[in-house]
Amino acid sequence: MMTTSRLTSYLMTGPGVVFFAALLGVPMVLTFLLSLHAYDFTAGVLPGWTLANYADVLGDPYFHKIFARTFGLALLVTIICVLIGAPEAYVLSRLSNPWRSIFLLVVLGPLLISVVVRTLGWALFFGGSGVLTMVAQGLGFSDKPVSLMFTFTGMTIALVHVLVPFMVISIWAALQKIDTQSEDAALTLGASKLTVLWRITLPQAMPGILSGSIIVFALTASAFATPAIIGGRRMKVVATAAYDEYLSTLNWPLGATIAVLLLLANIAIIVSYNKLIERRFAKIFE
Repeated sequence: MMTTSRLTSYLMTGPGVVFFAALLGVPMVLTFLLSLHAYDFTAGVLPGWTLANYADVLGDPYFHKIFARTFGLALLVTIICVLIGAPEAYVLSRLSNPWRSIFLLVVLGPLLISVVVRTLGWALFFGGSGVLTMVAQGLGFSDKPVSLMFTFTGMTIALVHVLVPFMVISIWAALQKIDTQSEDAALTLGASKLTVLWRITLPQAMPGILSGSIIVFALTASAFATPAIIGGRRMKVVATAAYDEYLSTLNWPLGATIAVLLLLANIAIIVSYNKLIERRFAKIFE
């Protein structure tokens, strides 16, 4: 017989589950079902079920290149965000007010501005007649216009700027749980500051690095606005390729197939990474 406390738990979580299923689950199921239909340029989406779209994407080197570029970009952005975000979070955790509040505002401030606006700012900076060209010519590095538009480097820089606050906040939250007395004890016993940082602080910050890495990787792999503006059609990623199939060629089943494969690849990579880190730092996660 169901206890009162368990019934209360079901009643309290039920609306949340229904809300989650309606907003996320239903669209995902519909997208998956759409990917199982064929498409004809004269008749539109055809009835009947087929796996031809998956065979087309998985067997086409064109899409292999786009998927490889997307996950290579996500991996590079994640690594750079860890290298920038970890020291920032460490400094932030060691500051006292009011400097901590000011520093936190500087870190979180960019999140108050639209991603599109920030990316357009980078487009003005990277453009052939932009600030980058003026600085390069002013310093004598180049006589010609310097542009990072429609390049992998330009997309990487813009995405790091957009996503590094998520990494800082994740690591900072983990550092707040560290018992500073363990660091003081290690210093008292003769350990150097570098040893304390490497053997005590960094392992305890790993949960934050793990969660921040997952957030940044997933957001980069599915990013659309920044790759579309900075990368353009020359440097397509999976999200922009799906967009083109939906709105340019109107091949909705193929666009849905690309979106489903991106989701599955993201889940596989993130779950594998999570398992690997948890196994490596099992004692910390216990």
